[in-house]
Amino acid sequence: MRRALRQRAERRQLMTAEADVLAELKRLRIRLPQLTGALAASTDGLVLAADTGEAEGVAALTAAALGVAVRLTEATGQGGFLELLVRGDQGYVASYAAGTSAVLTLLAEPRINVGRLHLEARRSGTRIGELVDGALERPENT
Repeated sequence: MRRALRQRAERRQLMTAEADVLAELKRLRIRLPQLTGALAASTDGLVLAADTGEAEGVAALTAAALGVAVRLTEATGQGGFLELLVRGDQGYVASYAAGTSAVLTLLAEPRINVGRLHLEARRSGTRIGELVDGALERPENT
């Protein structure tokens, strides 16, 4: 029961950062016009902010992929998870660590400059991480 109450309180705190996170996603999409979607989610798959359709499904799949990626990096001695890039014949799906509690997932056209994608996404991931982790650190009643 306490765990469920704590999780609900954390989710409420995370959602306080929603407007700022959404603004960061929109700025990122302006800097990278080849993006077709962007979302920030908690590491357990809760959508925090999205600038894409099908956000809940993508967030859930991101959480599953994140679990595998974390285990893979740890099992191979590569350290903590930072990013994951999947290339399909219709484009890219890229996920980036965003602080300790969130992940940034981007959908991109196949013609995107992957180096630029990484550069801009890492910056946005850092900013989103600061917003989300900051929201979790603030007392709930402030």
